[in-house]
Order: sequence, then structure tokens, then C-alpha cells
Amino acid sequence: MWNNYDINQVTELFSNDERVTYFSSERTELIKGINNLLEHHKSLGFVPEGKESGNELWLEKVDYDKHGNSDVVKGIWFFRREGSRTTQKGPVTLVYFDEGNGSKIIHAHFSNY
Repeated sequence: MWNNYDINQVTELFSNDERVTYFSSERTELIKGINNLLEHHKSLGFVPEGKESGNELWLEKVDYDKHGNSDVVKGIWFFRREGSRTTQKGPVTLVYFDEGNGSKIIHAHFSNY
């Protein structure tokens, strides 16, 4: 989703309701609800069907723990803009929740070092 800027994938990965929460490394406040999360991603250039950007986001040192119907995924995110030699990075936590129809992200927290 992040590498191809496809806004349609946001609702495929995230819980499609107002309980979803998201701390972005791009903003200082908590984003609450799927509509606000979609608007945030649109502000970053996400579009229907995606686009080529040359930017790259990836995770390393990924680990997870299972807690009943939830999975907590932890790792380090890396982001490099096309043509840049600088790589941004920081810790990430993704909380997946399964309500019986497959796991989706209910909370994400991208932090900066």
C-alpha cells in the first residue's frame, strides 16, 4: 500500500470503522477513524489504483506476539524518497484485530528516532 500509493488498499489493510487509530511519523496528533485515516493518506499523495512514486517504505527486525484475537507487530520502518541518499527510520507498532472475518489493523504507530 505505502509503496504504490493506492488509497483503495487502506480499507483492505485497516479496520474500516471509526475505532481505527493511527500515529503518523508525519503528524503530531492521533488520527482517529477510517475517514480521517483516508484523508491523511490522500494528503500524502495516495490515489485510487495507486501510482509510481519511486519512494520506498520497508520494515526490518519484525517481531510479533499473539494476544487472543489480536496480534501486535513490532519493527523498524525505513523510508527513502526517490533520488535521496537519506533514509528516514523509526520504530513501528501495528495492532491487528480479528473479529471473525480476518485480521485488519486497528492501530498503527509510526515513530521517529
